[in-house]
Amino acid sequence: MGPPQKSPPQSNPFGQLLGVAREVSFVKGAELVRQGELSRGAFLIRTGAAEARVALPGGGTLSVARFGEGDMFGEMALIERGVCSATVVAHSNVDAWFVGRDDFRALVASREIAALETQRAITRVLAAKLSSLNARFREHPSVEDRPAASEAPRGDPLSGIARSRHASFDWRAFLPVLPFFELFDDDERDELASIGQVLELARGAWAFVAGRPAESCYLVLRGALEVFTMNSSLKTERRVAIAGPGELVGFMAAITSAPRANNARAREAACLLELPRAAFMEIYDGASATTVALHHAIHASLMRSLARTNTQLTRLIAHARLAARHDNAAELEAALHGQIFRAHPA
Repeated sequence: MGPPQKSPPQSNPFGQLLGVAREVSFVKGAELVRQGELSRGAFLIRTGAAEARVALPGGGTLSVARFGEGDMFGEMALIERGVCSATVVAHSNVDAWFVGRDDFRALVASREIAALETQRAITRVLAAKLSSLNARFREHPSVEDRPAASEAPRGDPLSGIARSRHASFDWRAFLPVLPFFELFDDDERDELASIGQVLELARGAWAFVAGRPAESCYLVLRGALEVFTMNSSLKTERRVAIAGPGELVGFMAAITSAPRANNARAREAACLLELPRAAFMEIYDGASATTVALHHAIHASLMRSLARTNTQLTRLIAHARLAARHDNAAELEAALHGQIFRAHPA
């Protein structure tokens, strides 16, 4: 089956999964995956090259990505069911490893260290993709841009806000009904909640500011946060998301140790469970049942964020087409479909 097997680079998430990976080979011109078909898992190219192409609504195809030795695609399919958003064609003879979603999920459920480490690596890959997509989204004007409501605070907007184990309602009794804790049992939920404290924000109060370090992430218990970007030179802002009860906000920057990419403020009076980064990452980087449940919740949040960004990209593509900005439309199409995989709508 092709040239002698080579070990994948250990920096690649697949490096830990050869125990459940199987070797696959494709001749030049063969389709590794087809646009519109159900996703099955992820591929790591051992040798050869492949190209991702998407069929355009008006006819023709658009090349959206190229893959060579050591490149991986389809990693989202390991954590979520969905469909392929592009056809991947072998540009030459290709040898690859393939990991199916069910095999991967079985490893994660058994708390295999290799699987958990790979899952964390995949989360970082997806977070990087989301960050890149959001950056692309911000580069293009949108009808959703609006005048900035206020200037961003210069320091930590929560520095003077009191934290407590108590709130104006019995927040602990409320936790089991929050979507975030859907796959947590009572002990796992208590373990995660015990690392945090609650804080309450008035309508319009800022929760965090883009560019600052992520020292915590926040689970919305009551009310809502508005997540948005700002363009200081144009004095405009653009909504990214409304996070209601059960939504975890600010987790990507905490996981990747990156500065905040967005801003957040209370859209209405809100109660938040603040999870300090150090304690949060101790659970996230562990191998306990709580770790597995947290991974599932993080992935669900990440996939919702990707879905929102994809919806926004789709709107920008439609506006670009209507305005006959064909180059912009093609660029955005490539960003949208270059993910290779799209999750089913929730």
